[in-house]
Amino acid sequence: MALIALAADKGSPGVTTAAVALAAVWPRRVLLAETDPAGGDLVYRSAAAHGGPLNPNLGMLSIAATARRGLVPDQLWDHVQPLSGGLEVLVGLGVAEQAAGLTGLWPTLGHAFASLADSPHAPADVIADCGRISGDTPAVELFPHAALVLLIARTEAESLARVRDRAAALAAKLHGGPRGAASLANPVIGVVLVADPGNAGKLVNQVNDMLVHAQTGARVVGTIADDPAGAEQLAGRRRGRLDKSLLIRSARKVTADLYQSYGAAWSVPANGQMNGHAGAGR
Repeated sequence: MALIALAADKGSPGVTTAAVALAAVWPRRVLLAETDPAGGDLVYRSAAAHGGPLNPNLGMLSIAATARRGLVPDQLWDHVQPLSGGLEVLVGLGVAEQAAGLTGLWPTLGHAFASLADSPHAPADVIADCGRISGDTPAVELFPHAALVLLIARTEAESLARVRDRAAALAAKLHGGPRGAASLANPVIGVVLVADPGNAGKLVNQVNDMLVHAQTGARVVGTIADDPAGAEQLAGRRRGRLDKSLLIRSARKVTADLYQSYGAAWSVPANGQMNGHAGAGR
């Protein structure tokens, strides 16, 4: 089982950029799913592998009808499109109103996403871009099926306060209450900071102390570089050596650390290559 759900509490910390960057360097086959009920971004900002636009009707919108009849994990591939660069994407909804078509289906999707890694035919991990979440956001229904829930946060004081409070709320919802630093439960709740690489180490220690003091059970699992130029390259809007960007280098470090901590449970190959790239940040 390897569903990794990415989300944020408020603002625009860069959930989509983080999700695409991590998926681009994931060390085995991965499906990037845009599961934000408010709608996805990639269909507007990224090219398909054939060079034309992505089909907005093939993805989360088309999967709704299939899921109502039951969903076998391998059926997810029928709704996937490859981006320019090769990354396989389940395109998100076009507008928030379309989320009504997924009412009651989020647990079914969560189970299918989590089970795709065990498919005998086309196994893959799933990175789900859940966008901004609140207590009544239906995408939260994916979280009980996830191996990891990663909260993306920038380093302004208000952003850190929100991620602390959101981690505590999720711990209460998913684990039944506050937890100490040594008390782990599934899904693991982690925080990924979007930060200036020069200040990252000090910030990680400070934020971890804050998370432990609040008994969230969460901890910082890595930092993604605040790299606007790299994000533009990732979106295909700027030329350059994407693999040398601070964004991708930091994403590789986060991925390596995640696998060192949790990969044994996922039966992951030791090595992998960059899968592809396209996308844009929120």
